[in-house]
Amino acid sequence: MIKRLLIAFVLLFLAPVGISFAVTEREPVAAWTTARRDPTGLAPDPAQTQEAVIQVYAARAFAWRGIFAVHTWISMKPAGAPAYTRYEVIGWGVQRGVPAIRVDRMGPDNYWFGNYPTVLLDRRGPEAEALIPKIREAIDTYPYKDLYRTWPGPNSNTFIAHIGRAVPELGLELPNHAIGKDYLPDGAVFAAAPSGSGYQFSVLGVAGVTLALNEGVEVNLLGLSFGVDFDDVAIKLPALGRIGLSGR
Repeated sequence: MIKRLLIAFVLLFLAPVGISFAVTEREPVAAWTTARRDPTGLAPDPAQTQEAVIQVYAARAFAWRGIFAVHTWISMKPAGAPAYTRYEVIGWGVQRGVPAIRVDRMGPDNYWFGNYPTVLLDRRGPEAEALIPKIREAIDTYPYKDLYRTWPGPNSNTFIAHIGRAVPELGLELPNHAIGKDYLPDGAVFAAAPSGSGYQFSVLGVAGVTLALNEGVEVNLLGLSFGVDFDDVAIKLPALGRIGLSGR
């Protein structure tokens, strides 16, 4: 543990001076109407994969928001289902009475307005089959079906974090630049971490601390999250996300 801690802090000091790291693929976008939204092929073909599948995705947010944050969503299908169902929270239209939770607005793994997604979680088989009803129940109990705020929340990441807390068996670890994941429902200041492997303290999503086996230590200030993941030997920086030695 001491060795991992030293490596993590070395990475922290080297990062600003040019340590190389993987960046999520992005494409320049002129307008949302022309931005790329086609399938990526990350979701297994339902015709070829009969087992149940649960996947959680993250992609850089559209336009300038993508500098700082990612958008997350969940796609799943029961065993034998011919197609996936995709659930996410989107802000466009909410002020006009459109529900914040959107279902199948795109395919399960599509580009998010020009930005290539990353698979954060992939569960398959009987384990996934048993979790799907619990996830649907968590979606039904999401408390902000008619409210959306880009910052500090509730937003798309608040929604996915809610599912993680409600279904801790998922072991869902959200990236630190999933701004909004620390916005706790109903004004709470203390809750389980989204991964279910620890706890967090948060004041309206603008300041707080997370201590968990999966997330490590994260400090949130005004929505910008800094952290150290001791398990995977990595640091977490605002906007950049995870920088570390593992392949994750």
